[in-house]
Amino acid sequence: MTDDGASLFCPLEFRYGRESVRDLFSRGARLARALRVEAALARAEAGLGMIPADAAKEIGAAADLNHVRLERVDELERSLRHDVMAITRALAEVSGSGGRWVHYGATSADITETALALELKESAEILREDLTALGRALTELARKHRATPEIGRTHGQHGVPISFGYKIAAAAAEVVRHRRRLDELLPRLAVGKIAGAVGTGAGFGAHANEVERRVMQELGVGADEAPTQIVGRDRIAEFTNFLALVAATAERLSTEVRNLQRTEIAEVAEPFDEAKQVGSSTMAQKRNPIVSENVTSLARLVRAFALPPLENMVQWHERDLANSANERIVLPHAIVLTDDLLTKLTEVYRGLRVDTERMAAEIARSGGAAMTESLLLALTSKGLARAEAHELLRTLTREGAGSLLERAQSDPAVRAHLSAEEVRALLDPAAYVRAAAEKTDRVLTGLDRELAR
Repeated sequence: MTDDGASLFCPLEFRYGRESVRDLFSRGARLARALRVEAALARAEAGLGMIPADAAKEIGAAADLNHVRLERVDELERSLRHDVMAITRALAEVSGSGGRWVHYGATSADITETALALELKESAEILREDLTALGRALTELARKHRATPEIGRTHGQHGVPISFGYKIAAAAAEVVRHRRRLDELLPRLAVGKIAGAVGTGAGFGAHANEVERRVMQELGVGADEAPTQIVGRDRIAEFTNFLALVAATAERLSTEVRNLQRTEIAEVAEPFDEAKQVGSSTMAQKRNPIVSENVTSLARLVRAFALPPLENMVQWHERDLANSANERIVLPHAIVLTDDLLTKLTEVYRGLRVDTERMAAEIARSGGAAMTESLLLALTSKGLARAEAHELLRTLTREGAGSLLERAQSDPAVRAHLSAEEVRALLDPAAYVRAAAEKTDRVLTGLDRELAR
C-alpha cells in the first residue's frame, strides 16, 4: 500500500464507515482477541491443575501483540496453511517453557468462536450507542414539533392532518424497539465455546464444564449450551437479520426526508453547508439530499448481507468451512455499514430544517378538504346518518369553486346541523392535531424513560 492510499481496494477503507469501528475488525484486533482467549484458557486450566501455574503465567504474559507479531503469524500460516495453528505456534514460540501448554485440549474453533463472541459484543455496544443517539435526536425533534400541523399522506395523497412531531415520535419508537431487540438478542449472540473438536468437551476430561465456565466468565461472554465444533449459526443469522431490520428502518426514515425535500413538497431539508457544499457540477441551484440517499443505498446492502448467514446455518454434520470465508466478509461489512448509516441518519435528523410555513401552506392548499373527517364525525353526532354524511362530504370535496369551508358553510344540508362558526372551528388544522400532540407527549414520556437506561 502506498502512502497516498492509491492502492486501497475496498470502499470501507477510504469512503464508508468510521475509523474507530473499522479498527474493531483489523487484523491486529482480531489477533489480539484470539490471544486473549488462549491466555484465558491457560489460566482456567492452571486454576484446575491441568497445566502448571508457571506455564499459564508465561502464556498470559506473552499473549499480546508486543510479543506475538502479525508478521510471524503470517509467515507460519504460509507454510502451515492453517490460521489458528499459526497463532498457537507463534504464541508458543514466545512463551518460554510454558509454550508446550498453549492451546491444551482445545480445537481451533474454541479460539475463533470465542474471539468472535468478543468481537460481536463490542460491536453490539457500539450499535446500541448508535440507536440511542438516533432515538434521542428523533425525540428532541418530535418534542419541538409536537403540535406542528402537517398534512398526513396515504397512498401518496393528502389524507388528514398529523403533527410533524407525532410522525417523528413514531419513528423514534421504532428505533427504540430495535434497541430493545438488541438487548434481548445479545445474550444469545455473544457466546463462545471451549468444548473441543465436536462440542462434547472430551479433550478436557472431567474439568470440561468448569474450564469453559471460567474462560467465559473471565472474558465476559456466554457459552453455547450445545455447540458442535462451532457455535450454532442461528445466532449469527438472527443478528444479521436484526441488522437488516435496522437498515429497513433507516431507509424508511431517509426516504421520508427525500420525499419531503422534493421541490414540489419542500417541507423539510437535510443539513446543507451553504458556504461550501456543492449540489451539482452542472446545476448550481441544487441542494440534494445526498446523505439520505447514501443511507438508502447502504441500507439496501446491509439487508443483502442477511442472506449468507441464513445459508450458513446448514452445516455438514458437526461442521464444515462453508460459513467461514463469507462470515469474514459479511460481519465486518454489515456492522461497519450499519454503524455508518445510523451515524449519518442521526446527523440528518439533528440538523433537519423544518419549514413549518410550507407545511401550513400545503394544508391550506387542500382548501379544508383534509379535515373532512372532523365534519363527518360532527354531522353524524348531530343526527345525520354516517353514510349520508360521507356522501355529502364526498360531493362537497369534488372539483368546484371555492374552498370546502365556503362550500360547507353555504350548503343547506350542512347548515341544518352546524353553524358557520362550528364549520370553521372543525376545519382548523391546529385544533385537529391537538390529539396528535397529546399522543406525542405520551409516547415521548415512555421513550425518554427507556432511552435513559
